[in-house]
Amino acid sequence: MNQSIIFPDIQDWDEENQSITFPAQQSGALIECVMSIEELSRLAGKEIKEGDQALVIFSELRFDIEELAEELIEEEEYDSSNRIQIKVL
Repeated sequence: MNQSIIFPDIQDWDEENQSITFPAQQSGALIECVMSIEELSRLAGKEIKEGDQALVIFSELRFDIEELAEELIEEEEYDSSNRIQIKVL
């Protein structure tokens, strides 16, 4: 794990976009990371129907999700809004 990327224990449910957003910090820069409910369902291997359930599952899988985010940040895979979109391969 790259210690220059920090993930605070903060996550929010975005009802409008049906996704979880969480911050990362690299060299003092704040980076917004986003994981859709579809991608979270794929990673969890089960259907997720609502925000509270998504947040619980996100917390359970947080370490794996942070590893995916870290790889994308290191590869500078930012979207057009300068965010990291977490995708499960």
